[in-house]
Amino acid sequence: MMKKLILLPVFYSGMMVLTGCSSVMSHTGGKEGMYPGTRASSEMLGDDTTGWGTKSLVALDMPFTAVADTLLIPWDLFRKDNSVRSRVEKSEQQTQAMNSVIPPAAMPAP
Repeated sequence: MMKKLILLPVFYSGMMVLTGCSSVMSHTGGKEGMYPGTRASSEMLGDDTTGWGTKSLVALDMPFTAVADTLLIPWDLFRKDNSVRSRVEKSEQQTQAMNSVIPPAAMPAP
């Protein structure tokens, strides 16, 4: 009886701490759009290279990730993306645009 009183709160608190992992991981990176954690979880479930152990954890976590993503919709709509990845991608796009406008230099005749 005493073990149940101790184990149940520990179990439930552990479940609360470990839920929504995909959502948290997706929201700490760059701007991924709406429901990034849920999309990442579904991609992992459909991936053939993901092991059965990981797939079972993702399947257990997916409903909690969907709830967390739903609660974070306002954050997704209004946040600015200042991650390193997005800054590098933006810089590469600007460089690509400049290189497409500037014609290549003429090579000297041999």
